Amino acid sequence: MLPDCPTTFFLCDPFGAVRGGLNAALTAVLPEPIPTIVLTLLSIIMVTTLIALIVMSQVWAERRIVGYMQGRLGPNRVGPGGLLQAVADAVKLLTKEPLIPREADRVAFMLAPLVVVVPALMVWSVIPWGPGLSVVDLNIGVLFVLALGALPTIGLLMAGWSSANKYAVLGAMRAAAQLISYEIPMVLVMMVPVLLAGTMSLHGIVQEQSDLWFILALPIGPLAFVLFLITGIAEVNRSPFDIPEAESEIVAGFHTEYSGMGFALFFLAEYANSFAVSAMATILFLGGWQGPLLPPFLWFFLKMYLVFFVLVWVRSTLPRVRYDQLMHVAWKVALPAALFIVGVTAVQLSLHAVPGIARIRRADLVRRAYRTGLLSVRGRRDRRCDRHHPL
Repeated sequence: MLPDCPTTFFLCDPFGAVRGGLNAALTAVLPEPIPTIVLTLLSIIMVTTLIALIVMSQVWAERRIVGYMQGRLGPNRVGPGGLLQAVADAVKLLTKEPLIPREADRVAFMLAPLVVVVPALMVWSVIPWGPGLSVVDLNIGVLFVLALGALPTIGLLMAGWSSANKYAVLGAMRAAAQLISYEIPMVLVMMVPVLLAGTMSLHGIVQEQSDLWFILALPIGPLAFVLFLITGIAEVNRSPFDIPEAESEIVAGFHTEYSGMGFALFFLAEYANSFAVSAMATILFLGGWQGPLLPPFLWFFLKMYLVFFVLVWVRSTLPRVRYDQLMHVAWKVALPAALFIVGVTAVQLSLHAVPGIARIRRADLVRRAYRTGLLSVRGRRDRRCDRHHPL
């Protein structure tokens, strides 16, 4: 095995080093909990800024890659190689006048983009970029991500219904049906890494892949990874599953009546969710930040962009499926496959037959039994002492 990046080297964990220095400087002059609050706010600002930069890089990369694959040039006018095209688009959307239809429900119409984009940004608060490098480390990180992933359905329904537009309502109903249908197999397939790691913490899942990435846990790993990508593409409304906003059928779907910042927020949420799917695929199946020589955060970004390249590749090569085909894949292919994969994983773990996964060992069981027995003996001894010597 190649050696890991030494933790004492600044580039291996620059964010951790900066956070440690700021924490030491703040705690020296300010009482708690002010340093903790300041560091949390700085972390939120950093993550939000990073997401905006990632989205702009995604837009440029996707346009260039799709242009190359389809024999086109792609953006090449604004900035060197079209690098500033995303900045120009952002300025254009910020300066456009937001229009609200006369018969629209104004409150729901204005709140809908926020209901969609806020969960997309909150997901990144638990994404670990490196060891100990996240805004918060939840022991139920997978459950937190799944819960936030269900909220945009409400925002899309709000956007379509409040627009007073039949095409927007049709797109919103399509979106709700699609997200609910594909969320079920996604939840099931995400339980495979949880079972293999024995934890719902995203940090814990990455750490359990130090010896073997879960995508290599045969025969279930590759199948679970492919199924996760399929359901993830459907969850973020990307081609070939972009039925809710099919421009050839329903103009633009749920965001037909949106312009300016309203449309920009939907656009930001779609790309933030796309990269969140790439990040979760990296964490659950590709070892997260695990890798030799290079800094952990660099490994994480390389794997994420590799998964995002696969999403772009699929978009540029496959045509949009029909709505009946979309539902057929969800209920008659993805759901049975997810149930089968989870069942095989459970059986293999119960038989200790997952190749390369040696999480449950006899020594671990003996150690756990000893600790449990020791604690129970101590508890009985304490209760006996309390009975003979009451206060």
